[in-house]
Order: sequence, then C-alpha cells, then structure tokens
Amino acid sequence: MNPTDSGRRRFLKVLGAGAAAGATSPMFEALAQMMPGAASTEFFLFIHAQGAWDITVSLDPRNQFIDITEPATTDTIDKSGLIHWTDNTPQNGQTSFRLFRPTGSNITFGPAIGLMGDARRFERMTVINGIAMNTVSHPDGTAYSSTGRRLAGGKPVAPSIDTMLASELGTSQLFPTLSVRYPSFYTGPNLNARALPLRVDTIGAVARSLTRSNRATDRATRSAVNQVLRDETRELADRSYFPQVYQGVEQQLESLERIHANPELTNLFSTAALAAKAELAPIYRPMQPGTSTVMPYVFENGVIPNAAFAVEAFRLNLARCVSFATTSFDTHFSNYEDQPQHQQELFNMLAGLIDVLSATDHPTVAGHKLIDHTHILVTSDFCRTPQINVYGGRDHYPSNSAVIISPRFRGNFSFGTTDPRQLLSTTRMFPDGVRAITPADVLATFLDAFGVDPRRFMRDGAVMREIRR
Repeated sequence: MNPTDSGRRRFLKVLGAGAAAGATSPMFEALAQMMPGAASTEFFLFIHAQGAWDITVSLDPRNQFIDITEPATTDTIDKSGLIHWTDNTPQNGQTSFRLFRPTGSNITFGPAIGLMGDARRFERMTVINGIAMNTVSHPDGTAYSSTGRRLAGGKPVAPSIDTMLASELGTSQLFPTLSVRYPSFYTGPNLNARALPLRVDTIGAVARSLTRSNRATDRATRSAVNQVLRDETRELADRSYFPQVYQGVEQQLESLERIHANPELTNLFSTAALAAKAELAPIYRPMQPGTSTVMPYVFENGVIPNAAFAVEAFRLNLARCVSFATTSFDTHFSNYEDQPQHQQELFNMLAGLIDVLSATDHPTVAGHKLIDHTHILVTSDFCRTPQINVYGGRDHYPSNSAVIISPRFRGNFSFGTTDPRQLLSTTRMFPDGVRAITPADVLATFLDAFGVDPRRFMRDGAVMREIRR
C-alpha cells in the first residue's frame, strides 16, 4: 500500500473541497458537531435492573401483615445467604423479615440490600422512593426510566440519560457512551453526532470489532497508513472553514492507534483479562464487612465484568459514560424466591464498585480518586406488586425506586415515599403543581447536577434540589 503522494493529496483535497461546498447541508452540520468537546473530569455509570425489581425487600421495605400487603415470608422466599435477613415475630403462621436500619443510617433497608448496608457504602447512597411510573409494560417502563418520556407508537421519542451526558461532556472520549444492553437512545434535537451510543450485547463484541488480521497488512504498515491520514487531516483542518470535522477524524485515528499499540487497552475488552486483575477483585469477590468471608455470586450473568470494564475504561480515560442492564428481575412465579438473591448480588456489586473506585487514581486529576468523580444511577422498569400472587411471586406495579451514588448528591439520604400499604406514591409540591415524583424528575435532577440544562434535551421533569449536596 504505497499510494503516490500527489494522488493521495489530490483525493483528500477533493474531499475537502466537497465538504466546503456542502457546508450548509444538514448532513454537514451534523458532521461539524463531531469535534472534541470541553474536557471533563467526570465519569458516569448507568445500570438498569431490567424486568422490574421488588423494592419491598430492599429500598422501600414492608413487613406489615395487613390486608393484601403481604410481606416476603419464609414460605415465599429463600433466605439462605441473605446477610441481613432477621426473622420477625411470627403472625398467622408466617415469619417475615425485620426492617434493617444499620447504626448511623438514615435509610431503612430490606434484607436484600447486601453489602450496601455497610456504613462506608450507604454513606454514599441516595435512595429515591415513590417514583410514579404509570405503566406496567416492560418496554414502556424501560424507556421511561432512561429518557423521562413514554414510548410513542412503540418507539422512543427522547434521548436516554447516557446519550444526553455523552453529548454534553463526552465527545472528546474514544467512547462517549458504551452501552451493553442498556436502553440507550439517540433521538431528538441538540445532540452531538459523536454521542451516538455504541450498543453491544457483550463487552467482548467490542474486542472482536477492533481485532485486525496480519494476513494482508502487518501492524507496522497499518500504523504508517494511520500516520499519513492523521497528517493529512491536520493539513486539511488548518485550511478548512470547518476544522472540527477533520479534527474529529484525526481524533478517531489517534484513538484507534492507541488501542492497537497498547496491550492494556486491548485487554480492556477481555472478560478473562478483567477477571484476572487483582485491583478489580472486590467487584468479583466482595467481602462481608469485618470478616474474611467472600460473598458468592449465584446468578452472575455478565453483569460483574461490565462493572469491572467501567472502572478500567474510566481509569484509562477512554469512556465518559458506560451503561449496562442486569439479569432479569421479572419474578412472577415460584422463582420469586430468587428475587432477593438477585438484588443482593446487584448491591454487592455496587459495594465492590465503591471499594475499587475509592482505591483507583483519577486519570487526569492529581491526588483524586475515581470515587470523587464517578456518578452512578440505578433504575428499573417499575416495581413489583405489594401483594404476593397465587404462584408465590409478584407481578408488575406502577411505582419505582432509584439509587444514586455520587458526590454531587446527598449520601445516606432517602427521598420520596409511598403510602403505608405501598400502593400509591405520595405527592409533593412541584413547580407545575402537586404530584408524585416521576422518572423525568430524577433524570432532570441528575443532568442539572453537572451543569446540563435539562430543557436542552427534555420536555418534562423538575429539578429536585433537596437531594443535591
């Protein structure tokens, strides 16, 4: 591959002339947005507990024996391995759990909270309860939780939270947002073209797409071609009315070269390599506080490597937003007894994340740890019914909770409530009247915490300043 210098330059100059001629077209305006954005020191992790979680055993616990609101009992739940299950006084032949409020906590938990019930973890956690979903459809609730808008004709009508933040803060990254089965959507105005989510089913899929064979060209040849193209993009940027387009191309070529030249970056997408890193061990093997007991993962289904990938992508300063979905919490039938085990694994993973982020240096801010600049939002489709059904499970219910772990939000803090029977979300005063909290309010508050005007991307939602630090 040795194109002549004159031919190469002629081709690229024609390309540049064509770009200039089409500078007023909508396509070119979109391409012109592909520019390195303002450098940010913040990182974002979005987790979707898909299938609808049962908040009665974790975030908004209930154990009253009243009317249709039956608690999780030893008849309907496998309590083995749940580190915070404590039997309540039996009634009517059933034994429920006691509410769990650890010393120093302002939040009441259920027995599925796992290692997040330890002080050094719940001190960083904000819980939002009583979120009115107004839907019991999985696709609708999933989109609503990440965009703040209901589906229209079965299609999303607004961008997701990871896309919005990637557009505002992530365009200088190799991966503005990388999404593993998360409800990520790129739709609506004001989005930077580079914020289009890279959506994959597994982290390993990224590695396969980046792998290059040496059968036709070797590593040195590809690097030489990359360097020629980067030199040309710089030259064209110097002469262009719209240098951002060429700067964006140069950035991508530079990033590709960095990945292929650095084995550490290649291993970033290897689940085996991530599992072998001693620094990430607390995510894979979280420890019970004050003991040497390792908490086992029973249902781990690709979620743990996704969390480990997020830490490494942030440590190497390659991604602004990482988002992924968990294994399913959709427990209608006898597998309801698995629900608390699933949740404990989710919260144990969050506890491991906190520990690893607290020990990991920030890539660009000297003396800071990643925990000081990483912001985690956990949501679900909706929640499950207060009552247990005839199959020993719980069905879909139009309420919800969310978890935020972020230094921008009040830690050890619970906000929002449901009524005593956990049937309805309670109301509060908002600028648009008295109503319940909605997903749009949660997302608008999250955006506002990072200086992003929610109205730039969202139609609905009020900023809840009560949960901000």
